[in-house]
Amino acid sequence: MELRHLELMRDLEHYGSLTAVARATFRTPSAVSQQLRTAQRDLRVPLVEPDGRGVRLTEAGRILAEGCTDVAAALERVQARWDAFRDDLSGTVSIASLPSAATFLMARVFRALDDTGIEIVIHDHDVAEAQFASLAAEVDIVIGHSLTGRRPAGTDGLTVVALAREPLDVAMAAGHRLAGQARIRPDDLLDCEWIGVPVGYPFDTVRLAIESATGASLRIQQRLRDNRLIESLVASSECVAILPRFTTPNGGGLVLRELEGVPATRYVSAILRPDKAERRAVRRVLDELRRAGAAGPLDYASVRSVAESTDRVEPGS
Repeated sequence: MELRHLELMRDLEHYGSLTAVARATFRTPSAVSQQLRTAQRDLRVPLVEPDGRGVRLTEAGRILAEGCTDVAAALERVQARWDAFRDDLSGTVSIASLPSAATFLMARVFRALDDTGIEIVIHDHDVAEAQFASLAAEVDIVIGHSLTGRRPAGTDGLTVVALAREPLDVAMAAGHRLAGQARIRPDDLLDCEWIGVPVGYPFDTVRLAIESATGASLRIQQRLRDNRLIESLVASSECVAILPRFTTPNGGGLVLRELEGVPATRYVSAILRPDKAERRAVRRVLDELRRAGAAGPLDYASVRSVAESTDRVEPGS
């Protein structure tokens, strides 16, 4: 039994097809198919079976895929102990993060790690909640969010570390008719026009909760992903939106009001493959992410003092 056979089963389980595995591992489909044939010949048991136009793992294949996770985690634990023995806290840690979460987390993390040998490469990804788990195969740490709990949808079998609990508020122009209220209830919003987010994104869960509480449908004028764009449109119109409290400017024509009567909190979490969670450098970055999350909103005046320490960041593509 060879580790490369186990890794192939794990990749097939994750990506779902030989073509997707080839694309993710920078090989040709024929090379992946040849490796699969070799694995089945060496192990003398079918590892995949037809599934529509593709294939799926047999029970034997699933056993090997699960075994790969165990073996990879064990190897990383040994590497972590070896690094500790050599007092070596270094290496590159790749992070894929929801931009609004990275905004209040990463400046503190960069500052805390400035005098270590750890280099962070960060990629910004704004995807639906169920898609964060798929990024865990590509990077060391994924920072995602959920409105339903600390474990985002689709993360079964992955390590999930809670980082922060952030209120979501109703954003509106300073001159909006509801701006004089300290809190907003679902019934107050029935006559409003909305700037929403795509269906499947966590903030849309608040819209669904408001509709469930009122029995009415909200009028969604636009569905956008970029919070800065949403802020601009809301501040210059009569529309309202749901935006995160920690990173949305409250002032300059835009105000935030607490929403009561429905769940309006997002859970920000780190998502990792179990083997990657064993790396010493990754564990240190996770510790700093937890500290940054516990500290709450970032004082943006302090960002200038750490700007020079972030020149080692390599922007993601």
